[in-house]
Amino acid sequence: MSKKIIDSVSELIQPILLERDLELVDIEYVKEGPDWFLRVYLDKDGGIDLIECSLVSERLSKLLDEHDLIKEGYYLEVSSPGAERPLKTKEDILQHIGHNVHVSLYAPVDGEKEFEGILKSFSNDEVVIEYKIKTRVKQVSIPYKKVAKARLAVTF
Repeated sequence: MSKKIIDSVSELIQPILLERDLELVDIEYVKEGPDWFLRVYLDKDGGIDLIECSLVSERLSKLLDEHDLIKEGYYLEVSSPGAERPLKTKEDILQHIGHNVHVSLYAPVDGEKEFEGILKSFSNDEVVIEYKIKTRVKQVSIPYKKVAKARLAVTF
């Protein structure tokens, strides 16, 4: 049921995204304790602010009420994915070449299941990350099918 709701919300929000030049990063429909949450994560070049989130929330809320997609009570949350936004698709990964990323794997590569470093390239379903071990710079090539999670990583 939650996949159907996510797909329907994704379709409903498209005109708002196009009009406001926004990117849909992710949608979650989850139960936490007794409550249901519909979370919509948006972004755009230069980032998204609270005013933009509020405007989208109001418009989306009206559309959801009109279409009556969700029968039970729920909380709608529209927000930025944050500085460490998830990279959910191949397109996300391609758009973030040159950025610092954190990647968790399903199975080890070079004996490791996590890497953090600069995303150097993504081609032929291989993610290449340049990372440091102490003072040595190394590169690892990771088959995309082994990537469990990828996200941007903030460096200090």
